Amino acid sequence: MTRTVVSSRAREVAIGPDLPFVMIGERINPTGRKLLAAEMREGDYHRVEADALAQVAAGAHMLDVNAGIPLADEPAILAEVIQLVQSVVDVPLAIDSSIVEALEAGLSVYKGKALVNSVTGEEERLERVLPLVAEHGAAVVAISNDESGISEDPDVRFEVAAKIVRRAADYGIPPEDVVVDPLVMPIGALRYAGVQVFQILGRLRDELGVNSTCGASNISFGLPNRHGINSAFLSMAIASGLTSAITNPLEKEIVHSIKAADVLSGNDRDCAAWIRTFRAPAAVSRGRRRTRRRRAGAGG
Repeated sequence: MTRTVVSSRAREVAIGPDLPFVMIGERINPTGRKLLAAEMREGDYHRVEADALAQVAAGAHMLDVNAGIPLADEPAILAEVIQLVQSVVDVPLAIDSSIVEALEAGLSVYKGKALVNSVTGEEERLERVLPLVAEHGAAVVAISNDESGISEDPDVRFEVAAKIVRRAADYGIPPEDVVVDPLVMPIGALRYAGVQVFQILGRLRDELGVNSTCGASNISFGLPNRHGINSAFLSMAIASGLTSAITNPLEKEIVHSIKAADVLSGNDRDCAAWIRTFRAPAAVSRGRRRTRRRRAGAGG
């Protein structure tokens, strides 16, 4: 089975089809968060620190870090944020930017083996990002679109992914260090967006021998009760072969779906993680109630 290993200064995380699903926290991202964007632009990172701590406490195995703020010095901000986040949590990070100079700045200060987010099948992007990934010994997210855009044909998206894997190998980057994002489109706009992704995932695992990820919340964009759609999508995607996702670990419904999928796929040995999460608090609560009853009886 393919294993993608990334690390921080102190911790390794492995992604693989025979391993528990890897949840990558999405919240350190100013896109759509005006207050966070304004604070980051001014060098105020208290909300970034709080988001990092909260996501790890909620069970995130990794964190995605993005500093895409229009007209700001993204390379400088991204480097500062990565250093801050690595000082307060010990999980590995995905360094997320569409600007190559920002990726380079982030990688230059990162401690460990990062996941670079991302490279596409566009020639210019391949030629600029892959050497950087190879130089820093990182892993990379490969997004399955190219100069022609995002195809609605799953076979075309698969071929773009295969192209990126081949080109990565030319730079000495092995398939296990390429994590493919098959591109999740909004189901409200594209009826078969979920089916398209499900069709690609098994082929990525079985034919290309790579792991996979996605921006899971994209599937529900524009719809009510997004948590319900997102959690159902993740369960179905994991069953189809998805091995990690950038999502919100603060949404309990999402976390429950992922943990249940680990149980049902056989990747939660003896259901241990499920039991720790859901049975132990109940046992503690019963013990506290018994203690209170004993004390009340002694007082009578």
